[in-house]
Amino acid sequence: MTTDRTSQPVTVRLTSGPTGPGSVDDFELFYARRALERFRTRLGRKGLLDLLAADIEEGNAFLRDSARASGGAFRGGTTVLSAQGISSGEFLAWMERAFAGDETALLAAHPEHYAMAPGADGAFNVVENIGPHVCSFFMGGWGTDAMAWAADAEELLPESEFPHKMSSNLFLEDGTVVGRALTQFGDTADGFTASLTFYVPASAPEVVLEHHLRHYAVEFRNWIIAAASARA
Repeated sequence: MTTDRTSQPVTVRLTSGPTGPGSVDDFELFYARRALERFRTRLGRKGLLDLLAADIEEGNAFLRDSARASGGAFRGGTTVLSAQGISSGEFLAWMERAFAGDETALLAAHPEHYAMAPGADGAFNVVENIGPHVCSFFMGGWGTDAMAWAADAEELLPESEFPHKMSSNLFLEDGTVVGRALTQFGDTADGFTASLTFYVPASAPEVVLEHHLRHYAVEFRNWIIAAASARA
């Protein structure tokens, strides 16, 4: 009797060789991050943005068209992270310092972070993927009572449990609001919980929201680890 091996799943297991801790996946992640940091450093912000200019134009057009087709309606999803060994206050203090001028730390949290820096008018400029699209947008308010939506958000959690809250519009250079963010943090007995809600235009494909919820999981996990490491 012969076995059709092409129908069987292929697995590979490391049995000997490297003496340091970690799996093959861990090794690959280390080398991928090292290579990415090299390219970011060699290109610099301007070189990287020049390289991505056509992608950004296409991504921003997608967001603008989605926002207009949605008529101001958004839908959201939430990623929840549980951290141990660090308080929300410690993490948020680190975040404040990083957003004040440590772009390297901000970029390191996700492979699809391309630029993160304050804009000339005080709004914070972010260049990253929104789903499969590379986009350049700003975070902050836009117009009168721009943040009023946050007070009525379905995802708003009790102040007593999640006292640290931040909300923002995401808008393009022409002022088109293309997304929203609501982050909420509350301490637990051994750490804190982060409730991270992201909103996309209602007409945007589901995959766009799904991938940004994954994006949140990666970047905030890495920011939390970086914040904890900075205490040493």
